[in-house]
Amino acid sequence: MFTTRTLTALAAATALALSLAACSGAADAGSGTPSVDAATATSLSAFGDLAALEDAARAEGALNVIALPRDWANYGAVLDAFAKKYPEITITEASPDASSAEEILAAENLVGQDTAPDVFDLGLAVALSSTDSFAPYQVATWDEIPDALKEESGLYTGDYGGYMAVGYDPDAVSAPTQLSDLLGAEYKGKVAINGDPTQAGAAFAALGLATVQNGGTVADFQAGIDFFDELNQAGNFVKIDPTPATIASGETPVVFDWDYLNVGYGTSLAGERNWEVVVFPGTGYAGYYNQAVNKDAPNPAAARLWQEFLYSDEGQNLWLAGGARPVRAEAMQAAGTIDAELFAALPAAPDETVVPSEAESAAGAALLGEKWAAAVQ
Repeated sequence: MFTTRTLTALAAATALALSLAACSGAADAGSGTPSVDAATATSLSAFGDLAALEDAARAEGALNVIALPRDWANYGAVLDAFAKKYPEITITEASPDASSAEEILAAENLVGQDTAPDVFDLGLAVALSSTDSFAPYQVATWDEIPDALKEESGLYTGDYGGYMAVGYDPDAVSAPTQLSDLLGAEYKGKVAINGDPTQAGAAFAALGLATVQNGGTVADFQAGIDFFDELNQAGNFVKIDPTPATIASGETPVVFDWDYLNVGYGTSLAGERNWEVVVFPGTGYAGYYNQAVNKDAPNPAAARLWQEFLYSDEGQNLWLAGGARPVRAEAMQAAGTIDAELFAALPAAPDETVVPSEAESAAGAALLGEKWAAAVQ
């Protein structure tokens, strides 16, 4: 989908199950399939089939998710669809506005407790630095996920993505036509990014876009750091995490964010605040968010069932309904299972798009760790 926010990637119980610990699943006893330790399952074949995994997850009866805002990439509809399909599984949604780094911290703080997150949704930089927290799992549709978007053993897997864009209030500022416009006096105290780039994937990608738009490469984010240093020195950078509320109040009238999130801001504020979205000409920056299973998931079967749902045709089309680009889009288009109308409605891709490799993302994260705070202090 992209040439090279993309990220390397991630992919039954009967009465017998009731006698197992809550953290273990079991296959269908009637089929004669032996019991399954869901916490060690690396693919659907460990359970036998999807029905057996569903039964194991129902026996657990719970799924803990974290950092999933309902207005982010259609996550509200995704969560509701899973809940409707599996009403026996109670979903607990913790800290919807947490960053990727805070997801990992929560898992570390809650290890061994039944409230720990079962699954993660992460930007690549945090995924790369947190592999010790993940259990490898390859979903049934693994072969349809591009190799460049998945970690080979399934520790983390790209799922949905888009292009870094700038959203703006046309009643507050003139339409920016290129990145350098944001350095102008009219944007003083008006430009925000979605989080801390050392912790949040969307903010990391904002630095990536600034890098490639200023002649740098994803192998070295220094050009992006320099741009935000200049933006800060001009007084244009505002250190407020943007939300629909901050946009509605006028606190963040210009926002770097994924195209699908910026489009979502406009949709949620329709009739209250005008909001336009621009993907700057020139080199674009694309990226995927990654799914991973917590190695210490209190509900390991439900965690794996959640992964299967997200990478199913139904789950992938739900991302598309939110304006995001599903990782299996090309395979689904070839199979005729993608929502063709929604797919055709996606914004045109830039002529040239870059996506950092695993090594480049790690290097970018390290450089930001060293220099970001000083650049915007």
